[in-house]
Amino acid sequence: MATVPFERLEIYRLAERLSDEIWGVVLPWDSFAKETVGRQLVRAVDSIGANIAEGSGRGSFQDNRRFVRIARGSLNETKHWLRRAFTRGLLTKSQIASLKPLLDELAPRLNAYLNSITRNITKEQPTANKQPITNNQ
Repeated sequence: MATVPFERLEIYRLAERLSDEIWGVVLPWDSFAKETVGRQLVRAVDSIGANIAEGSGRGSFQDNRRFVRIARGSLNETKHWLRRAFTRGLLTKSQIASLKPLLDELAPRLNAYLNSITRNITKEQPTANKQPITNNQ
């Protein structure tokens, strides 16, 4: 499996940007907010990039696809915690407005990356008609 190093993947860089933005938002919160919603939010958003990185290093398209699906789940969890934070008055409308473009871009990009991995799996699998020749045939 020939791959691009994860640090050079646009999808990974986008996940890093979102993670860094959210870190900056959570940092000034009071200790209760940080220890409850903030901790969960940061873990979820950091997990997006971590799973992209881990999947790309696994050595097979199938493993990579599995980790990208986990990253997609972490993106949904991130959205959940952002909703909770906004509802609880921890995020301003302007903070949401600055995060929204990153969130809106990351979801379809994750899906596109997942589709590209799936296409590679299809290319990698042998066709059903090709049987190995053995001495017994």
